[in-house]
Amino acid sequence: MITQFVEHAKQLGYKEPTAIQQAVYQPLKEGQSVLGLAPTGSGKTVAFALPLLENIQPADGLSLLVIEPSAELAMQTQQTLLEWGRLVGLSVEGVVGGANIKRQIDKLKDHPNVVVGTTGRIMNLIDLGKLKLDSLNAIVIDEADNLLSEETLDPIRTLVDLAPKTVSLGFFSATKSDLLDHLNRWFTQEIQTFDVSAIDDTRGAVKHTLLTVSNHKKEQMLLRFLHLKDFKALVFFNQLETLKKVGGFLTHRHVNEAAELTSEQRQTSRQKALKDFREGRIRLLLTTDVAARGIDIPKLPAVVNYDLPQDVKTYIHRVGRTGRMHQDGLVINLGDDHDLRDLKRLIRGTDYQPTHIYFDGNQLSDTRPTRSETVTQLAGKQKQKPGKTNARQEKADSQEPKATIAVQSRNRKKKHKHSKRKGMHHKRTTK
Repeated sequence: MITQFVEHAKQLGYKEPTAIQQAVYQPLKEGQSVLGLAPTGSGKTVAFALPLLENIQPADGLSLLVIEPSAELAMQTQQTLLEWGRLVGLSVEGVVGGANIKRQIDKLKDHPNVVVGTTGRIMNLIDLGKLKLDSLNAIVIDEADNLLSEETLDPIRTLVDLAPKTVSLGFFSATKSDLLDHLNRWFTQEIQTFDVSAIDDTRGAVKHTLLTVSNHKKEQMLLRFLHLKDFKALVFFNQLETLKKVGGFLTHRHVNEAAELTSEQRQTSRQKALKDFREGRIRLLLTTDVAARGIDIPKLPAVVNYDLPQDVKTYIHRVGRTGRMHQDGLVINLGDDHDLRDLKRLIRGTDYQPTHIYFDGNQLSDTRPTRSETVTQLAGKQKQKPGKTNARQEKADSQEPKATIAVQSRNRKKKHKHSKRKGMHHKRTTK
């Protein structure tokens, strides 16, 4: 590894390369095509960045193309490549949908060494003749299990065909798919697989939990999470419609510590939501699998599955947002008894061992609180800190006997008056 990269790694506190970084460094450095499989948060971006950047000289022009599934992940990867690339004088540009294409075209005129982008915008620029791939040395398809789907496989194969035949390919993913098992069938390059999932040790201790709650009370549960000290979580939804409904519920209750991250938002809105979340101004970030795919939130304490995932692959990608780089993490799965049983069956073949948790006052507990304990705790709190509500109640209690006497007195007067009228009427009749 070149001196600049070694020194920068020391400044960042890196002690030694991760398993995936060690596995693919030399093959990529030598121009081989690879498939790298490693858990989320194991340093896959740096794994392909360092060896490929070392092969580029500033005067080479466009040499590396990195394809990402979302604008957020493209911008995140662009920042990482720029951080390392500027150490050796390399330029990095991003081209994503939703951004000003004219500005992107102007930046491409400067012949950047690296371009990071989404499939649709890259193809658009190629069709306009503004992005040419004839000088490429390498193409990286990140989040490959997602990008190499039925919808995007053909465009990516077209991209590869437009590059020189000598171009090397790098595929990186946290999970396998049938298509990844047969890459050599779809691409002419000889692709070598490096799967370090079994030996990777970057994951911290992640606790997977089940919190029983009915569907119509899940919104209230999010409010309870905000009462937990230092709680911060990505909250996953299966449907955008449900996300919007819950977002409206929180807004209506003036909750200012929650925000939405969706693929329908403008790029500036998504960037603001992510920035506020990373910097702690937002504690609950409501999102979907598409919008949150691959994003990195350093030291994220928790992931909440508001809607339970429908397949193992989705579960793996969601829970991989927490417990990264040796940090501890928490996964909370919300659902009724039936939903949670289905989830346990879904992940039965994995290493995940979910356990039940419960709310005990304003904290989460592994032990179900008994009713007597809960009553005792509430009584203790009221005794220690009688709030305004308790004071008003005490005042009302003290006035209750007087109010009862007054009502009884009025009733007796009405009864007496009624009896008197009835008597007078009787006298008139007898006359």
